[in-house]
Amino acid sequence: MLEPAIQLLPAGRFTVEELTAAYNQTRVDYLVPMPMNAARLAAYLDVYDVNLDDSLVAVEGEQILGLGMLGARANRAWITRLGVLPVRRRRGTGEAIMRGLLAAARRARAGRVILEVIKGNVPAYTLFHKLGFVDTRELLVLRRPPAQPALESGRQVTWMDQGDALKTLRALLQSQGSACRLAWTNEPESFENGGDGMGLAVHLENGGRGWMIFRRQKMLLSHFIFHTEAGDPVEVAEALLAHLYQRFPEMDTYIENLAADDVHLPALAKFGFIEAFRRIEMEQVWAV
Repeated sequence: MLEPAIQLLPAGRFTVEELTAAYNQTRVDYLVPMPMNAARLAAYLDVYDVNLDDSLVAVEGEQILGLGMLGARANRAWITRLGVLPVRRRRGTGEAIMRGLLAAARRARAGRVILEVIKGNVPAYTLFHKLGFVDTRELLVLRRPPAQPALESGRQVTWMDQGDALKTLRALLQSQGSACRLAWTNEPESFENGGDGMGLAVHLENGGRGWMIFRRQKMLLSHFIFHTEAGDPVEVAEALLAHLYQRFPEMDTYIENLAADDVHLPALAKFGFIEAFRRIEMEQVWAV
C-alpha cells in the first residue's frame, strides 16, 4: 500500500530538467542505467508521443520518489521510463504509479497497453505480471562501432528519403496487418516524429530483394526495420548492410527492439553486431 504522505502528481507540473534529474536518480543502480540529459528527454517525449499530463510523478513533500510516463497513439498506449529511487523501493510506490498509468490509459480508451522490461529485472517483471501483463516476445538491443567500409553487393540499390521510407513501411503494415508487429519505438509515428528516417532497397542478381528503414541521427544510425520480399533474408540483409556501411562507415549503429527471432539476425552477426541486452515486451489487451 502506498504510504499516506506520498502523492501522485501529473508529470506536466514539472520541468523537463526536474524530470530528467529524477529519472537519472531512479536509474543509478539499474541493470542498464541509460542516463539522459534534458535535451534528450525532451526529444524522447516528442518522438514517442509521451503525454506528460497522463504521466505521473510520486512525491513526498518536495522530494520526487519516482516517476512513470505514458505514450498514447490510436487505440493503444505505452508505459515507459518507470523508476523509483533505490532507497524507496518495495514500499508500493512503483505499483501505485503503474496503477495510475493504467487508469490514464483506460481514460484514453486504449485497447492495448504495451511496455518493455529489461530481461533480468525480476522485481519489475514480477510487478507487471501481478498487474495483468503477459509476455509477448523478446526484443534485442544490438550495437556496432564504426568499422572499415564493407564491399558493396547487389546489382541494384535504391536509397529512400524519409517520405519514401514511411510510405514503404506503411504499405507493409497495411498489407500484413496484425502479422507485422513493430515495437513502439519503431512504429511509423516514431519515424515521422523523429524526422530523420531514411531507407535502402536492394535487388540481387539471383532475384532476392528487400529493404531496410532506419533513423540517421547525429553520428548514429538507429531503429532498424528489415524486410525481405523475395529470396534468402540473410543474403538480402547482407547486401543492405554492405551498401549502408559503404556510405556510412564512420557511424555508430544502435539497433533497438529487434525481435529475437528476426530472420535477418545472422547477417547482423556477420557485420559485427553485438547484443547489448534484451527486453521482454509485455501487454494488456482490453475491450473498448
